[in-house]
Amino acid sequence: MTDPLTTDLDRALGFTIPARQARGRVVRLGPLIDTILSAHDYPAPIEALLGEALTLAALIGSTLKDAGGQLTMQAQTRSGVVTLLVCDYRGGELRGYVQYDADKLAVAPENPSLFALFGTEGHLAITFDQATTGERYQGIVPLDGSTIAEAVQSYFAQSEQIPTLARTGFGKRADGRRFAGGLLLQHLPEGEEGRDRIHTRLDHPEWEHVAVLGSTMGVDELTDPALRLETLVWRLFNEESEVRILAELPLVKGCRCSPDYIAQVLGQFPADEQRAMADADGVISVDCAFCATKFPILVSEIAS
Repeated sequence: MTDPLTTDLDRALGFTIPARQARGRVVRLGPLIDTILSAHDYPAPIEALLGEALTLAALIGSTLKDAGGQLTMQAQTRSGVVTLLVCDYRGGELRGYVQYDADKLAVAPENPSLFALFGTEGHLAITFDQATTGERYQGIVPLDGSTIAEAVQSYFAQSEQIPTLARTGFGKRADGRRFAGGLLLQHLPEGEEGRDRIHTRLDHPEWEHVAVLGSTMGVDELTDPALRLETLVWRLFNEESEVRILAELPLVKGCRCSPDYIAQVLGQFPADEQRAMADADGVISVDCAFCATKFPILVSEIAS
């Protein structure tokens, strides 16, 4: 018998609506996000924040045409509860972590707002690294909305001039399993064939129609693993003359740390600095912030 809680998880699905000159992505995360979050044992507000960010990274990253390209999302502030949040996507692999002040979180409201977590100086940086050309693009926007999804919408409106709707949902079942889902809609009035986007408008009637429909998607639908992603797209746009479903993309937890890689990085330090980093047994302990794994590296085994 099929488990309804593992039906449609850890994948992204793209689609286009030609008549509305719009494109979209839907994602659903299950074991992937559960594994990432379980490694850190975050408090509930931090867990929900990272869950939203990972979902957005999957939505945006899955739009990359460069298969080897990387998307990095980094949110930080100087004086808030959260000092740093990092997520990245590359080739269907997701990873992320959060640094936060436990003492400040303890005196924050029970369900802290984005403002309570980041304060007045919070900002979000989104960076695209193109593997094929080696080019890098980055945009930075303030975290002045109620969610990171709203900051993502502001980024695309300001940096890319692309009207965008982003919706996410995150939850935990009675058995402790975590699920997340998201929807990304974008209006490209002149298509994606190199034509000028100068006439893109937030109040374009075709975009208003798509955005209104997208706004009706509920959090319960986004996070329900028993609902296939194709069903979500159909529910929103079944009255359109044509909706083209694109190839799906499986999503996995990815962390590029390994003993060999870390030893290679340490090998770039002078021998005296390596010895200074080591303990009495000649071991350098390196923690990976992404996967919370400790790597003991013997100084004697580091190639210079």
